[in-house]
Amino acid sequence: MIQKVLIANRGEIAIRIIRACQEMGIATVAVYSTADKEALHVKLADEAVCIGSHLPKDSYLNIENIISSAILTGADAIHPGFGFLSENAKFAEICSQCDIKFIGPTAEMIRMMGDKAKAREMMIAADVPVVPGSEGKIADVVAAKETAKKIGYPVMLKASAGGGGRGMRIVWEESELEKAFLSASSEASNAFGDGSMYLEKYVQNPRHIEFQILGDAYGNIVHLGERDCSLQRRHQKVIEEAPSPFLTQALRESMGEAAINAAKAVNYENAGTIEFIVDAKGNFYFIEMNTRIQVEHPITEMVTGIDLIKQQLNIASGEKLTLTMDSIKLKGHAIECRINAENPHKNFRPCAGTVSQLHLPGGRGVRIETGLYEGYKVPPTYDSMLAKIITYGDTREEALAIMDRALGELVIEGLDTNIYFQYQLLNTKAFKEGSFDTSFIEKNLEEILEQGVGTDAE
Repeated sequence: MIQKVLIANRGEIAIRIIRACQEMGIATVAVYSTADKEALHVKLADEAVCIGSHLPKDSYLNIENIISSAILTGADAIHPGFGFLSENAKFAEICSQCDIKFIGPTAEMIRMMGDKAKAREMMIAADVPVVPGSEGKIADVVAAKETAKKIGYPVMLKASAGGGGRGMRIVWEESELEKAFLSASSEASNAFGDGSMYLEKYVQNPRHIEFQILGDAYGNIVHLGERDCSLQRRHQKVIEEAPSPFLTQALRESMGEAAINAAKAVNYENAGTIEFIVDAKGNFYFIEMNTRIQVEHPITEMVTGIDLIKQQLNIASGEKLTLTMDSIKLKGHAIECRINAENPHKNFRPCAGTVSQLHLPGGRGVRIETGLYEGYKVPPTYDSMLAKIITYGDTREEALAIMDRALGELVIEGLDTNIYFQYQLLNTKAFKEGSFDTSFIEKNLEEILEQGVGTDAE
């Protein structure tokens, strides 16, 4: 069994991992930048090591300093959380070389799934439905134009090493393709050090549905149901829920089977997510696999009763999965709202500052994941997410009513937040009816922002 875990991350996910370790009797080491000296994850861990300046490249992306901290403190495992180095194959490889367990899949699995073009090829070979498009990476603009002509416009250019919406461009006609290709490739090169691109048919107004996967080192793989992540802004998720109000049981079973086949294609180990888009007719297509724990993992925990972080730790310790598809039962409904330090009325401009007043909601069916406390200084250097509010009810309507109440109780003073925007979103007619897609926020943003309490935006 793992004895001591270094958490190579910050904020609420670092705290989430520390809590799971504490409950399992595993010692913890927090790492922090100079900007995070007073962060809650630093205070909660058994030990803490400063690994560099406020800039991510000097701290949370500094592999040498993180590995040195693990060796210095005697940590025998590293949990990367999400973001930062969580899907960095080189980091996973160095951990292995230093005899430190990387709590996640192997470096080889990360490489295979991190290369989106390669992953697409593997899914085709495994008979997992993929969006029509290029067979692999596109060599140049000429090749992109040829592929686009075959599948028809609109098309979407995607970075092979991409994620988080970077290196993506929608192209509606051939005259736009060259400029889009060059700008997307340049953006991908700057963000990921790899400017290679691939191309897919652009599926308009889809639902974004992902399946949670767990796999062990003995070939056992299960899925824990789906999450509907269709409410997005600029390819960033805003609200997630489980199960999806859109899927029929037959479609859920078909997608779950495809998700397991996708994971089996790479002999997947640890926690991962198979992401699909689904069109209005119920046709679903694989888009990517995330080889890490997801921001929205708590809603899966709520409807299954399974602690995903503890499962990760057990798998990394070499234990066999005790879960089977027959033993996994989904019950009730869960919703997650991401609370960000941003101003929705100023193009969602990020905000930094000191939390002058804080009140977190409670009561039945409410779960909070946050690193906030009164007096905490939110730095401008990192992601703007301040907290995740998760609510659970026996039905979707009950989970929604509890979230409505929880957002009303939530107080974060001292900086701009999207709390009221989340409240407005929840109270749209489209969300209440479950009839929305990935384009909903951008198409209706003005109406959502103007919506008052107790009224519905279409």
